[in-house]
Amino acid sequence: MNEILQLWVEWLPSLLAGLRISIEVTVACLVLGIPLGLVLAVGVSAPSRFVRYVSIVLIELGRGAPALILLQFLYFGLPTTGLTLSSFASSVLALALNAGAYTSEIIRAGLQSVPFGQREAAFAIGLSTRDSFRLIVLPQGLRVAIPPLLGYSLLMLQATSLCFTVALPELVSRANDIGSSTFRYMPVLILTGLLYACICVPSTLMIGRMERHFSRHE
Repeated sequence: MNEILQLWVEWLPSLLAGLRISIEVTVACLVLGIPLGLVLAVGVSAPSRFVRYVSIVLIELGRGAPALILLQFLYFGLPTTGLTLSSFASSVLALALNAGAYTSEIIRAGLQSVPFGQREAAFAIGLSTRDSFRLIVLPQGLRVAIPPLLGYSLLMLQATSLCFTVALPELVSRANDIGSSTFRYMPVLILTGLLYACICVPSTLMIGRMERHFSRHE
């Protein structure tokens, strides 16, 4: 046991550096993906049939194509067209496209949870459709969507483990390098799992409390 603890202390700085990159990719892809999800969620309910169909197609493509396929396509496929992306940029863009498709459904459900009577009341006091959406529907819908979006962000953190396939030095990639050089795969993978758990478990408890807090005021 003491030997394993000594190995963990030796490996921890490298793994923490990889965890930092994983968090950076997660934050960047959510910064891009959630606004994209909002645009797609609004587009699905747009009056224009063309906008609705385009939004639905983008959502289905984003949900139907595995994140790993998008990642491999952007990193290995695009160079054949003359456009080359770094492993970090490819990872962020691929996960952002995937996140946009999935968060659009979360946000759309939040927007639809706003009672229709509040929209009618907004029209009755003279608000336009745009102002009604901006001032009444959107704030309440996003409030409902926040806990599921936070839960999805944890899934995106775990999905960054796929980025080792494009040589991004994130957490799993560093763990794999350590295992390859020391042949001590089990101890390093256990430590990697513990690092993920140190973030995911407290965050899950916090999200649960947030959901109970919001539901108490509905």
